[in-house]
Amino acid sequence: MREFNTIECTVAENVAVITINRSKFLNALNTEVLTELSEAIDLIDKDSTVRAVIVTGAGEKAFVAGADISEMQNKDVLEAREFSSLGNKIFSKLENLKKPVIAAVNGFALGGGCELAMACDIRIAGNRAKFGQPEVGLGIMAGFGGSQRLARLVGAGIAKEILFTGEIINAERAYEIGLVNRIVDTSEVLEEANKLAKTIASKSPLGVCFSKKAVNEGINLDLERALSLEAELFGTLFSTKDQSEGMSAFLEKREPSFKGE
Repeated sequence: MREFNTIECTVAENVAVITINRSKFLNALNTEVLTELSEAIDLIDKDSTVRAVIVTGAGEKAFVAGADISEMQNKDVLEAREFSSLGNKIFSKLENLKKPVIAAVNGFALGGGCELAMACDIRIAGNRAKFGQPEVGLGIMAGFGGSQRLARLVGAGIAKEILFTGEIINAERAYEIGLVNRIVDTSEVLEEANKLAKTIASKSPLGVCFSKKAVNEGINLDLERALSLEAELFGTLFSTKDQSEGMSAFLEKREPSFKGE
């Protein structure tokens, strides 16, 4: 992976790790960070060796503490709309990446940081992590998908409470409402995420990819059409080498060797 100014992107053992690296500013998102994040996603998408992705923040204080207020403060209506659209476009690109993405939340995940975590498939939180959408306290609202993904993850009622009050919640509350998948000690967040990523990476890349597609697309369909989508994807996998290898390995009582083909 090439070098970036505001993020780091590394690949090892089929797992890519994207680290937002602006710890001096609590990893706040500005245009440069968003642009480099988009470029890193594109590189990962094209890298056939990558089977799982971790997104995290540098340092122990913050995953991402939000969007960069100093950059946003003097934007006019059109500029603010374009900034929101940029964030939404890049977070949707991450959400729709064919490879699974795990957020390793090691501190504050507020505003754009919470929205970035929600664009990932799975969220692992440190026990000192904090989540929230405090934008109403700044005279604005969530602008990088928070009003939409939060409601889909935790339900409209709880989402509205968080969005309307700007309340910051702890890791335990985030787990209770279904915003995070699991909580570990802060020092173990990246290790836990890497362990989970390697487990996923050992499975059929196509099976994982199609499972992600089924959930992401099916959740917005009525049940009948969603089941039809599942059947179509399920059937398509029977034309792949991964299916043949996986079932042969099972019957032969050995570990499968998946190639993503």
